[in-house]
Amino acid sequence: MMTSDEDLATAAAAGDGAAFASLLDRHYDRLFAFCFRITGSRSAAEDLTQDICAALPAKLASYQRRAKVTTWLYRVAVNAAHDQRRKRATYANATAGWGDWEINRTAANADTDEKLDWLITAMNRLSDDLRDTLALVLDDMTHAQAAEVLGISEGTISWRISEAKKALRALKEQEDMV
Repeated sequence: MMTSDEDLATAAAAGDGAAFASLLDRHYDRLFAFCFRITGSRSAAEDLTQDICAALPAKLASYQRRAKVTTWLYRVAVNAAHDQRRKRATYANATAGWGDWEINRTAANADTDEKLDWLITAMNRLSDDLRDTLALVLDDMTHAQAAEVLGISEGTISWRISEAKKALRALKEQEDMV
């Protein structure tokens, strides 16, 4: 005599692994086919079926024999598919615009990188004193700190920065003319 699905479900809910295995053996293919029909994709159906099977031991505790096991399993599958769709929609909403943001960020970084490359190249054309002074100030040092590092007055730092700006401006204007 074959054990009913309902008896297997009750035994599986009580922790009987063999009953759980028998129940899955009987219904796995049907559950997968149903998941395939509601997802339209083999890989999505495989994922959904596996998710259902992994959650099934805990869900069996709520099975109360009010419906056939197959009906109850279909309801579990429909709920799991709805949950999966909600998660996908939430993810899609959360990531909407991410691509545009990344494109803009990359473009801004490219512009910044281009400007930085130009500055480094242009700084190499400055005298050593102006280049050293500008490098310290660009590294977020105050004029007083840069003066201490270079062993010169703060006023000299300010003058060098002014001269470096003039020289860089002139280089940029020359390049723009060409």
